[in-house]
Amino acid sequence: MTVVFKRTKGLKDIPTHYCPGCTHGIIHRLVGEALEELDLLGKAIGVAPVGCSVLAYEYFNCDMHEAAHGRAPAVATGIKRVHPNAAVFTYQGDGDLASIGAAEIVHAAHRGEKITTIFVNNAIYGMTGGQMAPTTLIGQKSTTSPYGRDANHAGMPLKVSEMLATITGAVFVERVAVDTPSNIRKAKKAIKKAFEVQMEGKGFGIVEVLSTCPTNWGLSATEALKWLRENMIPYYPLGNFRTPEEVK
Repeated sequence: MTVVFKRTKGLKDIPTHYCPGCTHGIIHRLVGEALEELDLLGKAIGVAPVGCSVLAYEYFNCDMHEAAHGRAPAVATGIKRVHPNAAVFTYQGDGDLASIGAAEIVHAAHRGEKITTIFVNNAIYGMTGGQMAPTTLIGQKSTTSPYGRDANHAGMPLKVSEMLATITGAVFVERVAVDTPSNIRKAKKAIKKAFEVQMEGKGFGIVEVLSTCPTNWGLSATEALKWLRENMIPYYPLGNFRTPEEVK
């Protein structure tokens, strides 16, 4: 019988704790598939963050390390410098990376650390109850912006990929989404490319993945995918912002 679907060796055979409809599971699988297909599972070391994916170390089938809030790039830097042949990656949400961890990700990129960052942007703090994040959209309601985010009060939503693409040390920067099968395939391709860039010693790589939070958005899983498509993608356009070929 032809096998059309099987669990990737990049993930452990255990259930995750994520809410129904959350796309962390899809992104986990894409990372696991990339590591498996690039034959990196034996040399991969991941760094888990705080936030909804705080327990990611339980799911990836490789060595994992936990980091304090926002410090995953700093921890990954140390690991990579001690183990230069390892495939080192961080898996971070927008609350972890774009808020308290903004300095760490900027300077890891600036130094051109040869690590890979998977940045999951769902425009809200998920685990702590749906507060406004740096990536929350204008007008988007959260527990700390019940009338919707106001630019005059909170500033504009932070475009992390565009910001990092201005840094010379960031040699691969791409934003993808996991709202459709087509976009999921593109996300997989970008994640594999980011790992390839790292293993070729070219510098820092990041893939921003637009994700959903049905629970805190107050939507069904299907409605959340539609909301992502109609609201997040127009402000956070998909595409590649930086490739090694563009770095002089």
